[in-house]
Amino acid sequence: MDFLPDPVRTVLAFVVVLGVLIFIHELGHYLAARWRGIHVERFAVGFGRSIASWEDRRGTEWRIGWIPLGGYVKLHGQETPADATPEQKAAWRPGETFHDKPVKDRAIVVAAGPLANFLLAAVLFAALFLAIGREVPDPQGVQTRIGMLSGGGAAAEAGLRRGDVIVALDGRAVARFEDIQAHVAPRAGQPITVTVDRGGRELSIQVTPRPVEANGATVGRLGIQAAPAVRYESVDPFSALWAGVERTASVSWQTLAAVGQMITGSRGTEELGGPLGIAKISGDAARLGFDTFIVFMAVLSVNLALINLFPIPILDGGHLMFYAAEAIRGRPLPAKAQEIGFRAGFALLITLFVFATWNDLTNLGVVRWVGGLLG
Repeated sequence: MDFLPDPVRTVLAFVVVLGVLIFIHELGHYLAARWRGIHVERFAVGFGRSIASWEDRRGTEWRIGWIPLGGYVKLHGQETPADATPEQKAAWRPGETFHDKPVKDRAIVVAAGPLANFLLAAVLFAALFLAIGREVPDPQGVQTRIGMLSGGGAAAEAGLRRGDVIVALDGRAVARFEDIQAHVAPRAGQPITVTVDRGGRELSIQVTPRPVEANGATVGRLGIQAAPAVRYESVDPFSALWAGVERTASVSWQTLAAVGQMITGSRGTEELGGPLGIAKISGDAARLGFDTFIVFMAVLSVNLALINLFPIPILDGGHLMFYAAEAIRGRPLPAKAQEIGFRAGFALLITLFVFATWNDLTNLGVVRWVGGLLG
């Protein structure tokens, strides 16, 4: 997507990422419902006014909304008999309603959405391993390969990419990442010619290191981290899929550990991001290369699955919590208790959304800009 202007690339990447992740999530619910004999009335990706809609031969309406921030699957008979209108009851298909199914079937349908996102992440990682091979340590490998770029950093904005090998700075050859740091640190705000090897092509890119305070002094920073010295080994499809499952499990544990650290206060919450942050990172990932974009999509798919499994009423995990209680008690929780739970869950989600959006505005510099106008 390098040929696109930054705003267009960011919007397009954001729509592609969320569209794919939401579609796969809802497809999990849809296929599980079909498997358990539940009629699906509507499959929607996006909210708001419909851009396009059609009805298939089974009577399911497929719909695309113009706000790509979510989706849903409307299951037949999702309302309980106590909540349904006479018209809804009259239209119910015997044996195909959600509320009539055993708790096990309802739990399968609800859990299938997050499971689909886990499977998507594993497949995306596996596809990358098949395409470029699996990384293995190589102490004798390239020491100046870029492994990560800071979003909005000098290197990222200049067009450097993850995987680029820095071979020279201002015409001077570099062999180690320490050589890069030594050359860049005293040149804050001064343009540097960075020569990189990108897939066998040698490119020269002008980069101006950003000034950063470190140990009482101002030093230059490109906003890059070294990649581990690795080489790529070809793998067969089965090994690639297994490696994809392992990588998905690893990302899941790392994400849960980070959430636990935030809850205990040992880690800051500024990393929590909302739609604006996801949009920006989507654009950055698209600019840094197709492999980076796929990795970002896979990691975000894992995050979406985990978030939906949190035991918060209104999310999939909250529904599963209610079904677990129903299985233990032998009957559903009282309607009043479920209503209170859903209201509390909705309030919590709104709070988290506002907090994440504030983080986005702060990280994007909007809060500082507005403060400057008011000050």
